[in-house]
Amino acid sequence: FAGLSLYFEDGHDDLDDFGFDDYGSECDGIRITAFLDAGQDNLTPLGRLEKYAFSENVFNRQIVARGLLDVLREFSDNENDFISVMETVARMSEDGEPTVRAELMEQVPNIAMFLHESQPNFPAVFSRYLVPIVVRYLTDPNNQVRKTSQAALLVLLEQGLICKGDMETKVCPVLLDLTELSSDDDYKIEAVAIMCKLVTMLSKDTVEHLLLLRFCELCSDARLFQVRKVCAANFGEFCSIVGQDATEKLLMSKFFDLCSDSLWGIRKACAECFMIVSNSTSPGVRRTKLSPLFISLISDQSRWVRQAAFQSLGRFISTFANPSSTGLYFKEDGTLLEVPRCPFDRLGPTHCHRLTWGQKQYSKWTILVKCNKTRLECNNNPPTNNEETEQTDENFNSFHYWRPPLPDISEELEMLKDQVPLSQIKKVLDCLQPHMDDPDAQGEVTGFNHSSYSCPSPHPLPQNVIPQQLLDQYLSMTDPARAQTVDTEIAKHCAFSLPGVALTLGQQNWHCLKDTYETLATDVQWKVRRTLAFSIHELAVILGDQLTAADLVPIFNGFLKDLDEVRIGVLKHLYDFLKLLHAEKRREYLYQLQEFMVTDNSRNWRFRYELAEQLILIIELYSHYDVYDYLRQIALTLCSDKVSEVRWISYKLVGMPFVLMYACGAHDLGLNFINELIVRFCHCPKWVGRQAFAFICQAIVEEDCMPMDQFAQHLLPSLLSLSSDPVANVRVLVAKALRQSVMEKAYFKEPGSAYSDELEETVMALQADKDRDVRFFASQDPNMTLMDTAALI
Repeated sequence: FAGLSLYFEDGHDDLDDFGFDDYGSECDGIRITAFLDAGQDNLTPLGRLEKYAFSENVFNRQIVARGLLDVLREFSDNENDFISVMETVARMSEDGEPTVRAELMEQVPNIAMFLHESQPNFPAVFSRYLVPIVVRYLTDPNNQVRKTSQAALLVLLEQGLICKGDMETKVCPVLLDLTELSSDDDYKIEAVAIMCKLVTMLSKDTVEHLLLLRFCELCSDARLFQVRKVCAANFGEFCSIVGQDATEKLLMSKFFDLCSDSLWGIRKACAECFMIVSNSTSPGVRRTKLSPLFISLISDQSRWVRQAAFQSLGRFISTFANPSSTGLYFKEDGTLLEVPRCPFDRLGPTHCHRLTWGQKQYSKWTILVKCNKTRLECNNNPPTNNEETEQTDENFNSFHYWRPPLPDISEELEMLKDQVPLSQIKKVLDCLQPHMDDPDAQGEVTGFNHSSYSCPSPHPLPQNVIPQQLLDQYLSMTDPARAQTVDTEIAKHCAFSLPGVALTLGQQNWHCLKDTYETLATDVQWKVRRTLAFSIHELAVILGDQLTAADLVPIFNGFLKDLDEVRIGVLKHLYDFLKLLHAEKRREYLYQLQEFMVTDNSRNWRFRYELAEQLILIIELYSHYDVYDYLRQIALTLCSDKVSEVRWISYKLVGMPFVLMYACGAHDLGLNFINELIVRFCHCPKWVGRQAFAFICQAIVEEDCMPMDQFAQHLLPSLLSLSSDPVANVRVLVAKALRQSVMEKAYFKEPGSAYSDELEETVMALQADKDRDVRFFASQDPNMTLMDTAALI
């Protein structure tokens, strides 16, 4: 109600009616429920509510509508008064002034949330009093009231405040009436839009039984193109809700009609939702029907349709992906992981980890070949019960595993365990030959190519994972002519979707994309190269270590020398990429990490901040000798950065080498590093350096970077010496480090522990310091909310 005072600037005569006379004209704000206060009348608060809620003055009624939430709070303690207020709200909803109705509806979501949190009988009250108002306003003659009720309805659904019964018996029937063929055009267009927005918040049953057939009718509305356009824009949502069966039986024919609509805007909307529609169909429909349909959109006479189709092409191609052929799958958190292909994979028999697949976990010994409900388990130690077998069954559905069952080749696979000659491998492949037209069967054959029995082919086989026409169109996105006839940023869209296309095709078909990737990596537009730089680590996971070393590392090296706008993409995922390389290859980058300290713009401090964050992770990839020789100096330099944000993250970084050194027993290196920190920071002539030493010590303690006895022996005495520093800002950080971190460690709480007496004496001296901030931090309870010390730095 912050803007309420504007209403009173030219209308002070109305203030007396509200009982505002005590506030005066100069007040900054006015309590919205002031009209409930006792005035010159003898009315009760409820009586005064009635008086102003139905006043002849429209302004009074607007103010009451706007303050209904506060009114309810005033009367929520008394059940009878509360019901009386709700009855008043119901009568107010019939006000003849549209502005009053709009004000009331704007308050409905807030009122509903308040009732939900405070009223035990919320469902009944909400259903009886508020839902009818929302539904009635959907057909209000005033446009603003209708828009407000539609927005309120969406909010209520998003918050889960409308029950399924009310949706089915009160809301949906109104929407169905408004979308009748004979309905008013404006009402119909609005109702279709709100219906399409609601569908994602309703259950599948509700959508199928109440809205699906009407949606199909609306898709063919010959009179109102606006209705068809709304249906096209939301077609994917309907498909994803009702599922494959209803999509193919009822919706697919409507989608074909919309894709050939006479208006380009409708065809463009279809192209934009193509991926979602594809995800809701069977592989056969996707390949034989949707693929030709998409080709027609990508060659549409309208440039805008072609542009939308090319932007969706990579996403549509990704719907052909299959974990059993790509060898990869996504966890629910978006992490891309490899599907183990056989029990004697590169991890060796000693690594029997468990991987997460959705909500289930499966042993690496379980999965080798999957096909529909038929699969072959190759186990050294098969489970004695059916639990794990039943779990793997949940992984199979018609979308992911859609090919005909493969023949049983268990005997041939058993021979593989004994390292049979290549002649036997050929027998296995011959067994699979009748299924070679199936892309997933090819994926299984490719699985053998990862083992030591692979037989390299001089000429790569043509891919059969996706229709070749789709791949040809995708590869053409780097053609300069496309930029002139379709979209000037078409190469960027190609680069953006390339990892998804590569995942779909799998490692065995990387040769189809290699030239395109190299072309994109040398594109003159830095935005294209930047897009690739941000995703090269994901592509490395998809391709595996050998292809990464051969084809991605050279491009990665080029990105390292590119513009800062491109380098930042590599830098943000530097750890993710380096961890995929072999140790020798990874070690080559030790010499190049220093180059990230130099940027095109010296003011680009976020670049150095990102480097510090990555180095915190990268340290674990190298030996303690390499960390000491190369990464230590980078960390020390970042700790002295001119920008405080960079220094703060670097204080955590500089402690990480100690974790590695002490874990490897390299105490001598650790002691050398400690002495360097003391000389460089604790004895620094500038107070900022001495302050940094306190920060570093606190970070080392909080992150447990070294054993506390080593900290107490080698770092604590220097930290305590700074308690008498002449600069108060240094003593503040010492007090903060001691009180919040050091003294909280169990090592220093033990009676008679080293330096415990000296620690107590130092803290007591700081508690009596002449500076108020020093005294505060030395005396503060570490469990209390900590004050921000950024202003002191």
